[in-house]
Amino acid sequence: MPNTYTELRRTVLGTATASVTFDLTGISGYTDLVIVATGTATTGNINANLRFNGDSGSNYSDTYISGTGASAVSARHSNQTLMYLQGYGWWDQTQGNDIVHIMNYSNTTTYKTVLSRANFSNNGVSATVGLWRSTAAITSIEFRADSSTFTAGSTFSLYGIANADQGAAKATGGIITEDSQYWYHTFGASSAFIPKQSLTCDILVVAGGGGGGGVATSTSNYGGSGAAGGVSYLASSSLTAISYPITVGGGGAGGIGLTVGSTGTASNFNSSIISNGGAGGASSSASSGAGISGGSGSGGAGSATVGSATQGSTGGATGYGNAGGAGSSGAGQNSIGGSGGSGAAGGAGVQNTSGGNGGSGLNTWSSWMTATGIGVSGYIAGGAAGFLQSGGSVGTSNAGAGVPALGGGTAAKVNTGSGGGGSWYNSGSSTGGAGGSGVVIIRYSK
Repeated sequence: MPNTYTELRRTVLGTATASVTFDLTGISGYTDLVIVATGTATTGNINANLRFNGDSGSNYSDTYISGTGASAVSARHSNQTLMYLQGYGWWDQTQGNDIVHIMNYSNTTTYKTVLSRANFSNNGVSATVGLWRSTAAITSIEFRADSSTFTAGSTFSLYGIANADQGAAKATGGIITEDSQYWYHTFGASSAFIPKQSLTCDILVVAGGGGGGGVATSTSNYGGSGAAGGVSYLASSSLTAISYPITVGGGGAGGIGLTVGSTGTASNFNSSIISNGGAGGASSSASSGAGISGGSGSGGAGSATVGSATQGSTGGATGYGNAGGAGSSGAGQNSIGGSGGSGAAGGAGVQNTSGGNGGSGLNTWSSWMTATGIGVSGYIAGGAAGFLQSGGSVGTSNAGAGVPALGGGTAAKVNTGSGGGGSWYNSGSSTGGAGGSGVVIIRYSK
């Protein structure tokens, strides 16, 4: 966290002077200001005072308490043309020191409060609370001597006090990262997002991907790959300082034996933006084996139907999901289509040649992926490829999706929402690869 007490202006007098003015032009990002003034009076004694924005009207008041160690006094000044900073105690030829806190100086809805304390080697100590009855933002501050002048060498410094959250994340929850413009909260598991203040956020919700299908002990069996979890995106959502529950869906398990892969689990933000889990992969004996519907749908085996996409718009967010690809059947080696990804439908398989490609993921949020370390080469939620019936050529998987393999498909990368790889026969029962778990990412400006 950066230093919250920052010197903004500094004046060291080269000659004796009756006043010092701080111009606040170009100063922003601070809630309060502090003046630290030290030095001596040229002759006699000085009671220091303030004026804001050159205002010499009767708009100032102050109340002080002072003491010398032997006696004490308090008093109030009302409807003054300037604000006094001390009672007993003043600048003399030995020492003068004032520390002045100016609250909410740029606020345009309230009067401005000042707290001052002073101490002097010969004359005592003093504490003052003052009020400038104006709702104008303070743009200049004049630190004045009521008599005599401040000596050469006297020093006047103006400091800005930043909100403690300046330079830090404005919410809690998830793994927090940043780039030059934004804070990112990445949820790889269910939790809560809790803003510290009202925020305008972009929200990305990715469901778990589907698991790959399994096969039994027969060369005619082949298992399709899992599909990508649904993706939902909402820009510029207005959130307040309350807790928003986050659910992150898990990837579907791979099918064991001649069973379909499990559909991934849904993810959601505050139970309103909901992304549907990706479909599990088909499991086929020869030319049968329908694809399954889910956030994105899985590919069909042989001549069977493909799985459709169920992801739509939800909670004001735009949804992304695509159907699986068609397989082929006929003489020779049948194929299975690739499963759908968030960016495209699964590709069709080609008879006797290759399974279908997995549908591509989306790289719309590639800058998010760079900032958070999520995704694969900037992509998320890709579909896994299909293959030929007896282990022939395999299509291309996308965005961390699993790969179909002899004896058991590989799992998708976690927190990508991509589908798991299917399996095909290898002298025994085989299991499909697990789908990748989902992720929720929330972004807001610094």
